[in-house]
Amino acid sequence: MNDFVKQAAIDFWQTATEMSPYLLFGFFMAGALSVLVSQRLVEKHLGGNGIWPVIKASLFGVPLPLCSCSVIPVTMSLHKHGAGRGAAVSFLLSTPQTGIDSIFVTYSLLGPVFAIFRPIAAFVTGIVGGVLVNIFDRRSNSGVPQTPHCTDECCRDEHKNSRIIRAMKYGFVTLPGDIGRELLLGLVVAAVISAIVPDGYFAAKLKPGILQMAVMALVGIPVYVCATASVPIAAALMMKGVTPGAALVFLMTGPATNAASFITIWKVMGRVTATTYLATVAGCALAAGMLLDLISGSVNLEHAMHHGWMLPPVVRYASAIVLFVVLAAGIFKKKKPKEQHS
Repeated sequence: MNDFVKQAAIDFWQTATEMSPYLLFGFFMAGALSVLVSQRLVEKHLGGNGIWPVIKASLFGVPLPLCSCSVIPVTMSLHKHGAGRGAAVSFLLSTPQTGIDSIFVTYSLLGPVFAIFRPIAAFVTGIVGGVLVNIFDRRSNSGVPQTPHCTDECCRDEHKNSRIIRAMKYGFVTLPGDIGRELLLGLVVAAVISAIVPDGYFAAKLKPGILQMAVMALVGIPVYVCATASVPIAAALMMKGVTPGAALVFLMTGPATNAASFITIWKVMGRVTATTYLATVAGCALAAGMLLDLISGSVNLEHAMHHGWMLPPVVRYASAIVLFVVLAAGIFKKKKPKEQHS
């Protein structure tokens, strides 16, 4: 038992030090985008029907650093303000799968191939879902319930503080508070998998290919894991024999689908839209996984995951300490108002 705890702790710390410099830079970029791209601007450009709003919605969603409260409310707000069902679903599909912070974390743990392939897959998934919704569900947008706007720091139109202060507050307080618990849980799960599961276990138990991918989809679809927290779990799964394509299926389905989003879409946009949304995630994830496995046949992903250069240990260790302080402060800041309210 002591050996297991020791190995899990070592794996936890190694993963944290590897990803922390990139995640902190991702938080900085997310804060900058939060003040440059407002919710009002998003609503303005995504209104109407047709293919172009769907493409723009998916493109907006890939890097956009929305708070965890924002993905569903902002999507419903887009729909209420005139965005077609296709554009709304496109935005909902691409946004949670990736983000500026998770892209940097993906690069740090899984290498440049994954870091490029993942946002492209999210972008394509959003377009496919939006187009299918426009085709299969042509009902009017009337009668949509009034959905409140997101009220977090990233969504407010305040000018009391400077843009720099608001960007830093969102990037290093609000966003860490939103994903902090899930990120820490993801690190713990990844460490446990690395410590307890023998190398090559999944390859021996599950035949590589569509079977592995289907299992990863069944695991990822019903649960929620944020885009950033899913990365260390995927890295640990690959170390234990899961193919890159199967890991990608988990990276896509885990963040993109969960019970809350599915129920909300069902109630607000209807059965056809909700079913199309779920089928799109599953189908695109499996297709992307198979394509990545084909690419991995010609590109050594194991080699690509190990960068040709490494940050100095002192930088990685210091970044990990700063990251834990930022996450703890963000979680405490988010929890404190709830306790005062209760």
